Amino acid sequence: MTTAKKERGRWKKGKSGNPRGRTPGTGKVARLRENITQHLPEIIEQLVIKAKEGDSQATRLLLERVIPPVKSMEQSVKISFPVDADISTQGQSIIQAVANGTLAPSQGSSLLTSLGTLARIKEMDELEKRLTALEQANESKK
Repeated sequence: MTTAKKERGRWKKGKSGNPRGRTPGTGKVARLRENITQHLPEIIEQLVIKAKEGDSQATRLLLERVIPPVKSMEQSVKISFPVDADISTQGQSIIQAVANGTLAPSQGSSLLTSLGTLARIKEMDELEKRLTALEQANESKK
């Protein structure tokens, strides 16, 4: 006597039993948010009271939510390079400015990175010009 094997699961493979998904706002998190929203004024009032009493965690929570964090800003600085200075001379000038305290180390690092990118761009331009000249010379020989 053989018994037919029952199919596993109720849904066909790759087919959802609920193609539209759960209705938004019906989950546990949505209910929790709704409950908190109803009591929000009292919660904030209690936090303010605790903060005034010296509770540093309540103070921190209030301040983090109300006042955005202060971001550091760097002053712009003018650097003058010799008119026809090559890239290595410009790099040395940047390093010297950092060493003298004229430039912040982070600014110097950014400028050196930019200078490196500029050097690669100039290198590619030079290679393109050389290749074009070689192709023209090769064409004229034919």
